[in-house]
Amino acid sequence: MHSEVISGTAIANHPVVTGEQWLAERKKLMARERELTHLRDQIARERRALPWKRVEKAYVFDTPEGPRRLADLFEGRRQLLVQHFMLGPGWAQGCPSCSFMADHTDGMNVHLAQRDISFVAISRAPLAEIARFRERMGWQFKWVSSYGSDFNHDFHVSFTPEEMDKGEVYYNYAVRPFPAEEAPGLSVFYRDDAGEVFHTYSTYERGVEVMMGAYQMMDLTPKGRDERDVPYKMEWVRHHDRYEPAPASVATPAAAPCCAAHA
Repeated sequence: MHSEVISGTAIANHPVVTGEQWLAERKKLMARERELTHLRDQIARERRALPWKRVEKAYVFDTPEGPRRLADLFEGRRQLLVQHFMLGPGWAQGCPSCSFMADHTDGMNVHLAQRDISFVAISRAPLAEIARFRERMGWQFKWVSSYGSDFNHDFHVSFTPEEMDKGEVYYNYAVRPFPAEEAPGLSVFYRDDAGEVFHTYSTYERGVEVMMGAYQMMDLTPKGRDERDVPYKMEWVRHHDRYEPAPASVATPAAAPCCAAHA
C-alpha cells in the first residue's frame, strides 16, 4: 500500500501491485472507457440530428470592423461557434472561468477553420471594454459586443434587473435562481447558401466544460481536478496573469465565485 498527503488531499493506502495485476486492472478500465467513447459518439449523432430553429431577429454586433450582422460573423463559413463570455457593461474584468475557457481558443481556431467552423466570443460589455481586457489577456480570437441588442437576453445568458429582482431567471432550460446578471454558455449556428441563419444547439453550466481541455488532462491524473467540496468548484481558477508561481506543493486558495469576481 502507498500512503501520501499532497496539497491537502489524502492519497491514502492506494494499492500498489505487480505489473501483471496493473495490466489486468487497466484493461478492465479500458473497456469502460471504450463504452464512454461509443456513448459520446452516439450523443454527438443525436446532437447533430436535433431540429434547427431559424434566427428571425436581425441582430447587429459592434466589432472592430464596424457593425456586423450575425451572418457576417461566420466569415464565409457555414458553421459558427459562439462563446457567451461573461463580461458585462462596466465590469473591470471578465469572468475567470470564462477566461479559463477562452485560454484554450486561439490554438484550436486554425483547426476549426479547416472544418468549416468560425469561432467568436460575444459579450454584452461595450467594445472598448472588451478590447481592453482582450489586450490584457493577450488573446487573438474574434470577440464582439452585443451591447444594445437583445442577443444575450434571447439566448438566456444575460438577465434584466427585473428578472434578478424576482430571484429566478430562465437559464439552462429551466427557471431557477442565479447569482449574477451574466451567465456562461456556448451556442452553435448554421448559415445556408441563401444566407439564412439557424440556431442548432446551445449548452450551459457544466456543458461548457467541452472548451476546458485542461480539465480533461487533469482527469487523467491521480489527484484529478483536486477541487474543494464546495458549491462553486472552480473557485481556484484565476485569470492566467493573476496566478502566483506554482510551488511544488500548494494548498488550493479560497476565492469568490467567478460570477462575483468581476468587481
